[in-house]
Amino acid sequence: MKLLEKLDEGYDVVYGSASERQQGLLRAFGTRLTKWALKIAIGSEIAEQVSAFRAFRTDLRDVFADFQGPYVSIDALLGWGTSRFAAVPVRHDQRAAGRSNYGFIRLATHALNVLTGFTTRPLRIATLIGLALTLMGAGILVLVLVRYFVEGDKVPGFPFLASIISIFSGAQLLTLGIIGEYLARVHVRVMDRPAYALREEISKEL
Repeated sequence: MKLLEKLDEGYDVVYGSASERQQGLLRAFGTRLTKWALKIAIGSEIAEQVSAFRAFRTDLRDVFADFQGPYVSIDALLGWGTSRFAAVPVRHDQRAAGRSNYGFIRLATHALNVLTGFTTRPLRIATLIGLALTLMGAGILVLVLVRYFVEGDKVPGFPFLASIISIFSGAQLLTLGIIGEYLARVHVRVMDRPAYALREEISKEL
């Protein structure tokens, strides 16, 4: 009832978020890992409040109706159609019987699937790291050469070698990152993520 009342306030997705969870240390770490991955995928602070106890508007299903990917994350798919998320506090009791099928290994696998299946940010991080290493190496090399030509000292072996290694390592990562950008575009196309979502259709009578 609380979730439905929150939907009436204008939100599209409402989560029931437990303030205190009855979980073990390893399971809690797996949950945090999954939420971190989801935060990267949907780019919303509400990822910290995500849970399996949720309510959302029926028309959001149309946004990911054509999704054919082998890995499914309902929360990531809901992020395709709206940014109107909310959460309400709920009580989280211990299980009366049985145990959850989502242990640490399964949660870590789910987090990896979210990162590789619903976002291209890891590829862009590799590109930025490569660019940073290349610039750092170039900066060290310039410093070594300026010192050599201005002060007349011998070229220091370690700084010079470190700059060359940094430049080549960065260039390799940067090249892989550029290739990754092209792969990312193919990946986005395969996901069939819509470029936009219609919230309401208004018919005009001519």
